[in-house]
Amino acid sequence: MDALLISLGIVALAELGDKTQILVLLLAARFRQPVAIIAGLVLATIVSHLIAAIIGRWIADLVDPVILAWGVGCGFIAMGVWALLPEKVDAESEVGQGHGAFLTTLIVFSIAEIGDKTQIAVAALAARFDMILTVVAGTTLGMIAANLPAVFFGHAFAKVIPMKAIRIVAAIAFSGLGVWAIIEGGAAFKSS
Repeated sequence: MDALLISLGIVALAELGDKTQILVLLLAARFRQPVAIIAGLVLATIVSHLIAAIIGRWIADLVDPVILAWGVGCGFIAMGVWALLPEKVDAESEVGQGHGAFLTTLIVFSIAEIGDKTQIAVAALAARFDMILTVVAGTTLGMIAANLPAVFFGHAFAKVIPMKAIRIVAAIAFSGLGVWAIIEGGAAFKSS
């Protein structure tokens, strides 16, 4: 249960103000088809996060557990710093020209998630918890929790949420998880 809840919380916080959330706002404004946008978002998220989790777990199987814990910890701390930086998307670009809402969302999200902090977080969480499907379920629910209001409430959503405060909370959460992983790595090192 910890893997599911931590994965959900970390990704939901990381996603607030992220470029993919801004893309949801643009897609919602352009298409006004919330069901198609949500379906594209969910499918793209499951595929992207499953690939990231498998890669994260594969790396975890190759690396010494102590080194892995320290690497995951440092990675989470780096994501904490990254979370403090606001992301921007070119609002002038023509999102989804010539495609329907579902296909456009699926393609745009699949591309936008490549190397994104949420995808890196998924790999680190899968390496940390050794529960690929639980982590992917949690991170997918986190993406939905963060983006569903954006689909329905559009630009009003962006005006209500204090992005600076959200970025600080996300940075603290990532950094706290990083410190926790490093401490566990140190404890494992001492016992070996």
